[in-house]
Amino acid sequence: MDIRSAIGTGVREYRIYMASATQTHTTERAHEDFAALLDETLGRDTGFDGSVVTGRVVRLTDEFAIVDVGLKSEGRVSLKEFGPAGVAPDVKPGDVVELYVERYEDRDGSIVLSREKARREEAWTALERAFGNNQRVNGTIYGRVKGGFTVDLGGAMAFLPGSQVDIRPVRDVGPLMGHPQPFQILKMDRARGNIVVSRRAVLEETRAEQRSELIQGLKEGMILDGVVKNITDYGAFVDLGGVDGLLHVTDIAWKRINHPSEALQIGQPVRVQVIRFNSDTQRISLGMKQLEADPWENVAIKYPAGARFTGRVTNITDYGAFVELEPGVEGLVHVSEMSWTKKNVHPGKIVATSQEVDVMVLDVDSSKRRISLGLKQVQRNPWEQFEEEHKVGSIIEGEIRNITEFGLFVGLSADIDGMVHMSDLSWDEAGEAAMAHYEKGQVVKAKVLDVDPEKERISLGIKQLQEDPAADTLSRVQKGAVVTCVVTAVQSNGIEVKVDDVLQGFIRRAELARDKAEQRPERFAVGEKVDAKVVSVDRASRKLALTIRGREVEEDKAAINEYGSSDSGASLGDILGAAIRRRNTDA
Repeated sequence: MDIRSAIGTGVREYRIYMASATQTHTTERAHEDFAALLDETLGRDTGFDGSVVTGRVVRLTDEFAIVDVGLKSEGRVSLKEFGPAGVAPDVKPGDVVELYVERYEDRDGSIVLSREKARREEAWTALERAFGNNQRVNGTIYGRVKGGFTVDLGGAMAFLPGSQVDIRPVRDVGPLMGHPQPFQILKMDRARGNIVVSRRAVLEETRAEQRSELIQGLKEGMILDGVVKNITDYGAFVDLGGVDGLLHVTDIAWKRINHPSEALQIGQPVRVQVIRFNSDTQRISLGMKQLEADPWENVAIKYPAGARFTGRVTNITDYGAFVELEPGVEGLVHVSEMSWTKKNVHPGKIVATSQEVDVMVLDVDSSKRRISLGLKQVQRNPWEQFEEEHKVGSIIEGEIRNITEFGLFVGLSADIDGMVHMSDLSWDEAGEAAMAHYEKGQVVKAKVLDVDPEKERISLGIKQLQEDPAADTLSRVQKGAVVTCVVTAVQSNGIEVKVDDVLQGFIRRAELARDKAEQRPERFAVGEKVDAKVVSVDRASRKLALTIRGREVEEDKAAINEYGSSDSGASLGDILGAAIRRRNTDA
């Protein structure tokens, strides 16, 4: 008996029962008896609310699909349940579909059906079976909720925690949404309608399989495709499909890279070569530049010493600057080769990063991949230029830039200075006394005395602008000559004298007299005239070394030769006395 016949029979029996009853029953009791009668006829577990039935689509209206499910009346299902919003419903008359009975009879006597809930019931049954067998299920991430995402498992909604999306943190989940993919059910409770799934568990299982397969066939020299997983200061970790390898910063490119992020970013697909593989520790070293031609091949031929090239400054350090001659080929301009004149300046004050500069190749070492470059060599040496333009003896004019304890520095150009030593300031005054007449910023004239481009020195003289007042005296004074001196100072170790009031001399204590008792400086007075013999002449410093003792000894020898000797019976006193009298008479 079908359900419609059963209901008709129950109603007829209820009417007969009510007509033959002999006592009055309340409305409530009548309903209870009717319910009991139906239960007895249909059985208590034959209700349709909450069950899934099969029906055939009879017709479509603007909002509903009218479906015949074989009950007392036709049911209706909202067209929205047959397709996503904005898309025409995927249903037509004659289609057979499974539906969920929400209410057997509403206030209009119609049966309320749901396609979505039917799909959900179907899905739950399949999911419970998959969960029990520990099988993967397919689903689609379609929404974001607090702490994670929602996943459509073929009609059943599941929760995907944020920590279960991927093996590593995912910054942008957009590419994963809307695409069917496998998931692992971690937990499900049908009574509460809760399902928790994991994408990470599927990836880890797949990764373990791929890792095992990859490790077994991994060899040095292999070329693999991977994805940048993480970036550090010293390199990047590349996911090769279940196993990670380290791509060191020096193996990313032939050119200089200060940080891996300059060439790579997380999630970027890369092609790499296995450089080293340790099967014991399973450490893999990777390289990208090895897949490109080595730019250092034949670099010595391309960049010979002495040749000039234009390059770009890529890095500046305390000891110099690196200049890229071509991608992957860099040379170092040492700080000592950057400027002819700026010696104690940081390279960053001479050049700037990314600046185009002209350089000269100084040396190439292909084995060590080193090229020494010079920046100053492409510019003219200012000392050589000065030597060409200002010969020794020429007159220059410049500003005193600095005064030191040993002389003056005079600016000759924007970059170079010449030095006037304190001894070249005055013919008459001592160095310190002469320096007192000059001050910083004063403009002076000087004569070029010497230029040494190798030592980067230019010697100047101010006193040389005038004739040496002692030049005539120096030309006449020779070693061994006897000159008349005037005492200018008395010291404990000797006396200072002047010859012709222009030439300085000094007589040491031991040279003051022939007799030791007379070798006392204090017996001489300033302004006193003395005769002395020239021991040596220092024409550069214009100074004489003199001796009185030597003159006296020489005079004694001459007197003995002229007036006799002690061997002839004359005493030394007689001889000297005669010599003195002779000299006085001649005078």
